[in-house]
Amino acid sequence: MRVPRDHDDISGYRWMWLFTMFDLPVDTKEARKRYAVFRKYLIREGFTMLQFSVYARHCPSEESTEALKARIRLQVPEEGQVRVLAVTDAQFGRMEVYFGKNRKPTEDAPAQIMLF
Repeated sequence: MRVPRDHDDISGYRWMWLFTMFDLPVDTKEARKRYAVFRKYLIREGFTMLQFSVYARHCPSEESTEALKARIRLQVPEEGQVRVLAVTDAQFGRMEVYFGKNRKPTEDAPAQIMLF
């Protein structure tokens, strides 16, 4: 018996991780404020810092990832560089993470999807 497609089971290829990487100027007081506003926006959207200026968020689907990317586009500062990259949960899980020479596991996906 075939399972209907509208009941996709949750898999590592449906869930996504959205990375936002940025290099923004901080040479003036106004530039530092724009940097802080953008960074705080990402945190309010549920992103976690992986490294300086590299933030990631787990998303339940490609559709929610696209919606989040659209919201980020509206917040991109006038100056500097921002990159947004989506990868599947399965691809994220294959990432190699090192602290010095010691390999560590990748971050776990959130235990449950939070509703706001």
